[in-house]
Amino acid sequence: MRNKVFFSAILLVLLSFSGCSLEDQENFHFIALPITSVELPQSFNLNATYEIKLTYQRTSSCAYFEGFDVVKEDTTIRNVAVIGSMLSDSDDCEEILQEVETSFNFIVLYSDTYLFKFYTGKDENDQAQYLEIEVPVN
Repeated sequence: MRNKVFFSAILLVLLSFSGCSLEDQENFHFIALPITSVELPQSFNLNATYEIKLTYQRTSSCAYFEGFDVVKEDTTIRNVAVIGSMLSDSDDCEEILQEVETSFNFIVLYSDTYLFKFYTGKDENDQAQYLEIEVPVN
C-alpha cells in the first residue's frame, strides 16, 4: 500500500513539472471598433428588457468581434463600445471597411431618462467621439 502512495506522489510531481508552458507574449490585443448606427426605442418601460441593435465597422481582416463594454458612468448614463481583438502577429492583415450588425439586451432599472454614449471612433486630435442618444422612461 505504501508503494502505491509513494508511486502516486512521484507521478504527481513528475506530471506537475511536465505541464503545458504558455508563451510569454500574446498574439492579440483588444481594440474599440467604431459604431456607425444604433436602433433604440423612442421610450423605455421600467423593468422591461430591450434589444439594442447597432452596426459597427470592422476595420481590419485581423479584427474580430469579442463583445461589448457597457460602462455605467452615472445612474442612467451608459458608455457603450464594441470590443474587438486584433491579431498582433499576422502579416496577412488587410484594411477593410465592413459594416457588421449585432445587438445586446438592456434592462431598464431606473425611472429617469437614460443617456447612451456610443463610441464612434477618434477625431483628428485622437479624442474619442460619441453618438449620444437620450431615451425617456415611461
